[in-house]
Amino acid sequence: MEGESSVKVPRIKLGSQGLEVSAQGLGCMGMSAFYGPPKPKTEMIQLIHHAINAGITFFDSSDAYGPFTNEILLGKALKDGMREKAGLATKFGLRFSNGQMGIHGDPAYVRAACEASLKRLDFDCIDLYYQHRVDTSVPIEVTMGELKKLVEEGKIKYIGLSEASASTIRRAHAVHPITAVQLEWSLWSRDSEAEIIPTCRELGIGIVVYSPLGQGFFSSGAKLVETLPEGDFRKSQPRFQPENLKHNKNLFERVNDMANKKGCTPSQLALAWVHHQGSDVCPIPGTTKIENLNENIEALSVKLTKEDMAELESIASADAVKGDRYGSEVPTWKNADTPPLSTWTAAA
Repeated sequence: MEGESSVKVPRIKLGSQGLEVSAQGLGCMGMSAFYGPPKPKTEMIQLIHHAINAGITFFDSSDAYGPFTNEILLGKALKDGMREKAGLATKFGLRFSNGQMGIHGDPAYVRAACEASLKRLDFDCIDLYYQHRVDTSVPIEVTMGELKKLVEEGKIKYIGLSEASASTIRRAHAVHPITAVQLEWSLWSRDSEAEIIPTCRELGIGIVVYSPLGQGFFSSGAKLVETLPEGDFRKSQPRFQPENLKHNKNLFERVNDMANKKGCTPSQLALAWVHHQGSDVCPIPGTTKIENLNENIEALSVKLTKEDMAELESIASADAVKGDRYGSEVPTWKNADTPPLSTWTAAA
């Protein structure tokens, strides 16, 4: 086993319903999907165990990762006493057919997806269950009604939303408390700051941050693209296209310069910026390498002053990044409103 970080990972309260997690989690998507071929299961289980021993006890999965194989991997990794040490978040709502992505939030699908995830994980209960993307054809109250039943039945403990609009978050929270909203937030993805994050804070909802390192951009900047394996979805994303990358590399270079002055890596500085957003924020950087996991944990020891934060936010201004977060095929909170409940009732 490779050496562990000397940094102690604190625990935080996520949301206002009682969920406690490590202040940094581990995104597990890349172990099974989207970032090239699936990684060796034995190595990934070793990585997960290393994370738990280092104090990372919050793991993020989805039935869409694989699909299905990431949940099976997490289920195997959290055997033999590990389940008691770790919290598991997974998601439902995305289904791929003939290469096309469909989003589903109807009650029958919600229940079937949950029961299938429980079976793959071999768990009695999921700690945090997110709607992965919002089904804009189903009123959010209908989806939440079924999730509320699953909580009452003991199949899930807490409910989350991912990439939901502010109005959807409010409507969902009125049916049953939302514990966490998962969103992208980093020095190159700050569009949630105006409306989504204030809404979460007003309602006492925790914020789980995916891609806090800009999908790996802050690890090596523009050079990252040269190392991406065949099948890595980042190759097709707008910000990684040559015409945008030429501009975006300036952001990395400025962050890298500041990191050198702070005595840390650029990825640690970018991750520290997220950690300094507040005690209601839990980033879940993904990795498939133990040395990267240790480096991410060390980011917790990087202290930023108000002046440092202001400088970083100036570097990461609105015009610092060119290109949308995703291509048009990937929905985000910007188009995640659902129909009024009255339309569903009338149609039922």
